[in-house]
Amino acid sequence: MMPHPRLAPAWPWIALVLVAAALYLFELGSPYAPTNGDEMVYIHIARLTAASDHWLPLASDIVNMRNTKPPLLFWQAMVAGDWGHNWSLLALRLPSVVYTFLTTALVALMAYRMGGGETGRADPQPGHTHAGSLAGGRLRVACLAAVLYLAFFSTFRYGRVYLTSAPETFWLSLPLFWLLWLRSGSDATTHNDVYGAGWLAATLAGICLGIGMAYKSFALVAPAAAALWCALLVSAPRLQWRDTVRITATSSWSAAIGLGLFALWFVIDPDPSAVWNEFVVGENAGKMSGENGYWHAALFGVYPMWTQLLAYPENAGLLFFVVLGWMLFGAVRAFKRRNSLQLSPAQRILLVWLLVWLVVFTLPSQRSARYVIPAMPALAIWMALTWDKIPKVWFWITLLILAPALVMLARIGWVMGELQIASSTQLILTLLAASVGLIALLAGGIVPRWSRNASLVACLAVYATFSAMVAPLSTPEVGYSDTVRNQWQGRRIAVPNGFTGQYERFNFILPGNTLVPYDSDGRNTGALQPELAPEERLRFLLSQFDAVVWVQDSLDQTNPSCLPSCQLLGARWHVKSRHKSGEVTLQNVWYPQQWLFRREWLLARQPG
Repeated sequence: MMPHPRLAPAWPWIALVLVAAALYLFELGSPYAPTNGDEMVYIHIARLTAASDHWLPLASDIVNMRNTKPPLLFWQAMVAGDWGHNWSLLALRLPSVVYTFLTTALVALMAYRMGGGETGRADPQPGHTHAGSLAGGRLRVACLAAVLYLAFFSTFRYGRVYLTSAPETFWLSLPLFWLLWLRSGSDATTHNDVYGAGWLAATLAGICLGIGMAYKSFALVAPAAAALWCALLVSAPRLQWRDTVRITATSSWSAAIGLGLFALWFVIDPDPSAVWNEFVVGENAGKMSGENGYWHAALFGVYPMWTQLLAYPENAGLLFFVVLGWMLFGAVRAFKRRNSLQLSPAQRILLVWLLVWLVVFTLPSQRSARYVIPAMPALAIWMALTWDKIPKVWFWITLLILAPALVMLARIGWVMGELQIASSTQLILTLLAASVGLIALLAGGIVPRWSRNASLVACLAVYATFSAMVAPLSTPEVGYSDTVRNQWQGRRIAVPNGFTGQYERFNFILPGNTLVPYDSDGRNTGALQPELAPEERLRFLLSQFDAVVWVQDSLDQTNPSCLPSCQLLGARWHVKSRHKSGEVTLQNVWYPQQWLFRREWLLARQPG
């Protein structure tokens, strides 16, 4: 009698999920965590609203930036930051991570429930017990779906910092997750009722939609409600005209409940006309128009419609080619089996989830891949179910791309050690993370069957290496001293601002002061005389403010140009995030000290 082959152990997959989750907490409070400029704008509004001791109206010092998002986003920050008493990036970002982890848990749960027959590994192998093999395969699929979702760059970028994607994704996905639960698993056939026909279920779905919209926009009712309606139709075990009417009625009720909850903003805000003009007209309606006409912008503008076809691969980031390969594989397979292709009800739900969000967000005149982030859970689930069928060539391409990324991050970490920005321990941690990724790349290249899993490990290693690399820049030792911070309270300080609201980050560095932004890249010719030469402008700013934060003009500048007629209160390292053409070339890319790091000085006038 042949011995039973052992099932692959589950602990490596569980460990990989835990590592991916840990990366979301590592350096969560770092000012260099991957994000975009909007985060500081939202933090600015939340801070000033909290300082007003009122929930509404929202407050802002930035022109035309007040009612940019619904109040629930800002209320979340106000509560997390204890109304300004615990105002830190870690506190403000933690709720987003909680939302992301909740969504990840639901992704894993649905993948586990659906994983009984979608992948070759999930099916029982010869000599295995059916229950043991099936459970082992499902656990692998569940862990894979969780890791995929966390490895998508859109999740890592928008699902852990103070933005809107994490909460909106969770709440808008809940009705579809519930429908997936009913339409998948071994007991799916017992749910013969048309889900959504019950008004209680429709009401609960509407509440979820309303909360999701209250984080971002009422406009999300279009993709969210349409996806739910289509999913109900395509997954119904039976569909007669009466069922279609009932599904349409209950879906409309859900949408109405969601819009009703969102409309409460107009009722409770003391200035509803400002909400209408700034949010509805300015923030939303403006995205449906263009100077040259809608169709000209849609076909030939900055955001043409065809670019949205790559929204899902773009959101995947480092896994761009894996997602692209999965899409092409699915399209070819569907074409070959067009006469016999059979999708399960759960698969049809995933399909319309992805398609509806994609189609709806080709309509605004301004298109962005991040608009379809709430559909990324469906992508993670379906990719996990068909992971072993994606051609290996897409994983090899991914490995080739990740190799130079890891090498370059390790190189930057090494230079930081040479500049004494990073300690020996911090440098070792960075190099260790990069080494793990490079070993995974090597293993995936040598052993073809390892290429799939190696791409995941290498992707997470890039995130780990980046977070370890910027960790030294987030420690108190590289900032201004406590003595300076304590002495300089209640002052007017001019701080650089290269993008809307970016000066808000100095409220975490120099709290308790009035910060006045000055244009640091010459974009706004009216912002504190950017047309002046650097030396002249620095003297002008020192004459107008109690102190000035000034960034090193050039590499050969060792001290501020205002010395000795000014005081040097402190210095720290500045990392350039926006480069002009020609600053980074093939000749200097290996020397990041020439284009990435600058000195930042806190300067004041000499007393007397």
